[in-house]
Amino acid sequence: MELVQRNQRINWSLRLLLVPMLISFGLCAKTDSSIDNQKVIDALKKNYGERAGKRGNAWVKILTQAKALSNREKLEKLEKLEKLEKVNRFFNYFRFVDDIKLWGVKNYWATPIEFIGVNGGDCEDYSIAKYYTLLELGVPDEEMRITMVKALRLNQYHMVLAYYETPGSVPIILDNIDGKIKPATKRNDLLPVYSFNGTQLWLNKEKGRGVLAGDSKRLKRWSSLKQRLGVNNLKQPKLKLE
Repeated sequence: MELVQRNQRINWSLRLLLVPMLISFGLCAKTDSSIDNQKVIDALKKNYGERAGKRGNAWVKILTQAKALSNREKLEKLEKLEKLEKVNRFFNYFRFVDDIKLWGVKNYWATPIEFIGVNGGDCEDYSIAKYYTLLELGVPDEEMRITMVKALRLNQYHMVLAYYETPGSVPIILDNIDGKIKPATKRNDLLPVYSFNGTQLWLNKEKGRGVLAGDSKRLKRWSSLKQRLGVNNLKQPKLKLE
């Protein structure tokens, strides 16, 4: 009973932390969710042009359609899988561009709005955008991990989003290299290194949860990105993709 109460307190604290963050990001619905959606679209047009606004509209459509799944009479598992598929497919259409070419710096973790605005990014940007979008769609933070892996075939580090149906289950992987969502046991080309979400950090020693290694605040780029969430300080790219 004490453990259940402790988990409830943690989940409630997490909601209190994430809701203000999502409101500032322009994702979290208030009384009228269209106000937030329009704020994001207007910011995209202002900072990145008309085509960016159209991508914003397409993204809002994905959010609306995925949220509508919850109103259907079907299993929760199937609802989540459909949401994962929609979000993964949407962002995988974006262009892959190295940070040094796009932003003029070696390693920049773009916010989802920046990623949508410039129409491209690298593996971190795909994973982060998918994570925040699914968070907005009601997928719990504790069921997701942004995961750094070694892509063995490419012989380089790579980032994916892992979804855990249950605490002890093998995660399924959302990836921009292989667009088909698969369980981690079917991704022998990926070697997990570490993973994190809104609150915690894990060192991965297997294709599962790994070993808890503390607070995700230890990751400086992750902490920096969370401070930049919003539509008021959007970074301009060095390379124009449109």
